[in-house]
Amino acid sequence: VQLIESGGGLVQTGGSLRLSCAASQRSVSRYAMAWFRQAPGKEREFVGRIGWSGLEAYADNVKGRFTMSVDNAKSTVYLHMNNVRPEDTGVYFCAAGGRMTPDPHDYNYWGQGTQVTVSS
Repeated sequence: VQLIESGGGLVQTGGSLRLSCAASQRSVSRYAMAWFRQAPGKEREFVGRIGWSGLEAYADNVKGRFTMSVDNAKSTVYLHMNNVRPEDTGVYFCAAGGRMTPDPHDYNYWGQGTQVTVSS
């Protein structure tokens, strides 16, 4: 499975952004899909995940601000980012795997990442 992220860019504090993750495989519903992010000098951090049943889970620091959705017809997963903060800055990665966990080691397929920068 190849994953291609898009939608990153520069956004002001309090603004919104939507990231997209397009999968090469026809259906992403068979995988657990997740978003991670990595800020300079920091480890990769779990953001959120969504399973084939639609069950979602988010990191505490984005809960209530970020949500995920899936368009199976387009084989695309979205990350809707609202009320962004400077600490949300980083490279955002889409990942696909067989298990619904926050551990990046449980995900087999990764995109190349898209940069999100939040200005204060």
